Amino acid sequence: MRAVLAGAALLAAAAVAADDVPLAFGTSGGEAWQFSKSIDVSVAAGRCDRVAIISPLSTVSLIPRGGHVRAQVPLQPGDNRIKAECRKQGRARGAAQQNWNLRLRNVPTALVSVSETANGVTLDARQSAPAPVRPSAITHYEWRARDDNPARLAGLPASSPRIDFSGVAPDGEYYVTLRATDGNGRTDESTVMLRAKHGTLRSVDPGHDHAAWIDRAVVYGVVPALFGPGGLTDVTARLDQLAALGVTTLWLSPITESPPGDFGYAVTNYFHVRRNLGTDEELRGLVQAAHARGMRVILDFVPNHLSDQNAYFADTIAHAQHSPYFQFFSRGPDGKAEHYFNWSNLKNLNYANPEVQRLVTEAFIYWIRDFDVDGFRVDAAWGPKQRAPDFWPRWRAELKRIKPDLLLIAEASARDPYYVQNGFDAAYDWTGKLGEWAWQDAFDDTPNTARRLRSAIEASLSGGPVFRFLENNDTGPRFRSRYGVGRTRVAAAMLLTLPGIPSLYTGEEVGAAYEPYKDAHQISWNDVDGLESWYRRLIALRQEHPALRSPDIRMLDVVHGDQVLAYARRTGNPSDNVLVLLNYGASPAHLATADLIDMPRDRKLKDLLTGDEISFDSSGITIAGESVRILKPK
Repeated sequence: MRAVLAGAALLAAAAVAADDVPLAFGTSGGEAWQFSKSIDVSVAAGRCDRVAIISPLSTVSLIPRGGHVRAQVPLQPGDNRIKAECRKQGRARGAAQQNWNLRLRNVPTALVSVSETANGVTLDARQSAPAPVRPSAITHYEWRARDDNPARLAGLPASSPRIDFSGVAPDGEYYVTLRATDGNGRTDESTVMLRAKHGTLRSVDPGHDHAAWIDRAVVYGVVPALFGPGGLTDVTARLDQLAALGVTTLWLSPITESPPGDFGYAVTNYFHVRRNLGTDEELRGLVQAAHARGMRVILDFVPNHLSDQNAYFADTIAHAQHSPYFQFFSRGPDGKAEHYFNWSNLKNLNYANPEVQRLVTEAFIYWIRDFDVDGFRVDAAWGPKQRAPDFWPRWRAELKRIKPDLLLIAEASARDPYYVQNGFDAAYDWTGKLGEWAWQDAFDDTPNTARRLRSAIEASLSGGPVFRFLENNDTGPRFRSRYGVGRTRVAAAMLLTLPGIPSLYTGEEVGAAYEPYKDAHQISWNDVDGLESWYRRLIALRQEHPALRSPDIRMLDVVHGDQVLAYARRTGNPSDNVLVLLNYGASPAHLATADLIDMPRDRKLKDLLTGDEISFDSSGITIAGESVRILKPK
């Protein structure tokens, strides 16, 4: 990309410097992310009575006014040589040239509208759009079912623009893909998700609903460099251990190009895998190997900003307003590129610029189409929300049109309902303060840990689905290092028995001690504290018992409420309810039977962790210090 930028800049500079050329482009050429460009040309006074703007797709003749002309020039994918020719009394008097490399695909857009009937659904592809450049009519439609559907859908494959599904279908999620082809052989695909309930197929709201696998997700944050010197290949080699742990989803820390030594959030190229982590093929191999084990892979993606070492920003430093990328970055009244906090090397993208929105969206789409990833954890999602709140819903629609079962997580507070209403499936367990972990103060306030945790949990229930964690890339020293083994075990039980999407981070299951932004060495997988089997058991219980994945929770008032956190997890059937008791204190606590509501009094309880049977009686229940009870009626 740097070679393209440099070549275009030199070409424009040569045109301006030539004494016999009476006009010059306002900016150099470069890379384009729209199918047309606004081209400005300055014209020497009296030298030209007309200026012809000539491109591969059009020629327009303009009369200079005020010393310049402006034209909206259509572009074709790939290279576009644009020529500005000065004409005086019908004769050419000199010309300037520049090149634009359009980075977009010129294909039709496959669109599927879904309508419900009395006995099923109708899928209609006739609203599909022709290609933007040299459009031609769509001549062929192909429908096919995805291989992982619960059952075969009668009538597929099909080749008509409209298809109907009626009759009985086994309950579950179904995916149908449309492939639209135009008269020039150009193609595009779109997939829709349908849901069968009580045997009848129904539509799914792609703007707000999500795939069922997300409700069972246990996410594992992966820092490839900490897995070993092979990066992505070392992660692939450890997939069997992660699958045995119960992990369903890998969240890869940023893998795109960034400066040497950077963790990955200073992006220099959205479309390249960072060399020290691996190759494109090694990433594809990781995704394929994860899929073969029933695991999904999501990427940590950075749409808020680019590194000051990105080629686009470097061009703005070299050419200021004459750079074609000057308006790619948010700027203050003084014209300087803006950034948040002390992130002076991370320059905010200008979301008021439609070309920037297209660049960012295409970057997300690239990793879906070319690598089959299953979603994204979106870094600093709050930034684009502040600058262009209407962007995220349109972004979701474009991504989910391609793969409707993606998982989209906002790094932003789940207490703000904006995120799940405008593009995301879940957001972070933060307070209303940017970046503040909801549980941080609770663990640091040892005498009142349970009470503080209860308050934070209750506050989180008023928003959308919550992405929960004990540690991640921003929590500094690891939880085990800060709070000890006993408290780690209790907190892990809480993490994996609450509503929301639980996540672990690299080495958490073995109590690894490191700080993500400071330590780049391979961690030890030696489980000295015996935590791995504890996490494995908790994850298995979450998968076995629907109550532990349910959004329904009731916090319980108990004695010793400063050290014991108690809640009932419910499904609507009392026999399936689960009672969770977490003692964060060092000393035992005795809980009165009357406090433990939502449990049948005429049946024994089974501790799902130990297998012990417990009877309700007047003596209540005693729970040891820094221990857990997860109880269910027998």
